[in-house]
Amino acid sequence: MLLSITMKISIQKNNWLSIAEFIRRDLEDYVVRHNLRALVLGVSGGIDSALTAALAAEACRKLGISLYGRSITIETNTEAEKERARAVGNAFCTDFREVDLTTLYLSVREEMEEVKIKEISREDKVRRGNIKARLRMIYLYNLAQQHKGMVLSTDNRTEYMLGFWTLHGDVGDYTPLFGLWKTEVYALARAWVEQETELSKRKALQACIEGLPTDGLGISASDTEQLGARTYEEVDDTLKEYLEGDSLLGNPTVIGRHLASEYKRRNPYCITRGMLGLEDI
Repeated sequence: MLLSITMKISIQKNNWLSIAEFIRRDLEDYVVRHNLRALVLGVSGGIDSALTAALAAEACRKLGISLYGRSITIETNTEAEKERARAVGNAFCTDFREVDLTTLYLSVREEMEEVKIKEISREDKVRRGNIKARLRMIYLYNLAQQHKGMVLSTDNRTEYMLGFWTLHGDVGDYTPLFGLWKTEVYALARAWVEQETELSKRKALQACIEGLPTDGLGISASDTEQLGARTYEEVDDTLKEYLEGDSLLGNPTVIGRHLASEYKRRNPYCITRGMLGLEDI
């Protein structure tokens, strides 16, 4: 997972619009440094991609480049998710389209599954969900290369700490929300809505704030159900307490997921020259 931002901001903790401004400027600097001509974003109908779209749209407007947004549905996306994604894409993206990869997914899945499955288990749903995420990745990266741009990741700190993403799937080249816990993503989005003057943008963001958070992969009814918690407040509080040394407090399922996903945060594992006893040159 490529992490492009370390949020070391010497400003008041809850000054959300100042944080948004920092992210936007950093994104602009990154685009200019790497001579990029476009940004590409998968728009899911969730709060993370909606807020990323809002931040990226401002940067693209100032730089005079395009923001390509794609709502890529595959089999399990709900109508509510599609409607929210459509509203976000139309409000913030320079070029927005809806793409249905269900037929491609079913064809690929049939070719890839070597063992016939009689009854779908949760593990099967996760595995198939990963195929969906990786198909979306292929589409977005191809689009970015066509337009000499880069793919934006929508992951946040909570998802990173829980391994709540697909390796080589729903990630990107630049991660604007990486420094924010999920609850802080919501706080920043609410602050953005309060200052947003365009009705379509305000309504699109507000709908995503109020929408049920899911991964859109058909694994469970909601993110929190999949994470074994009641709310994201519970998830974030548990992780913060654990990181501060209070390992006996909070939700044990959340802590267990954090520990079990360490390999994803260290991917790929590499044997270094030093480990081999070779000169490090």
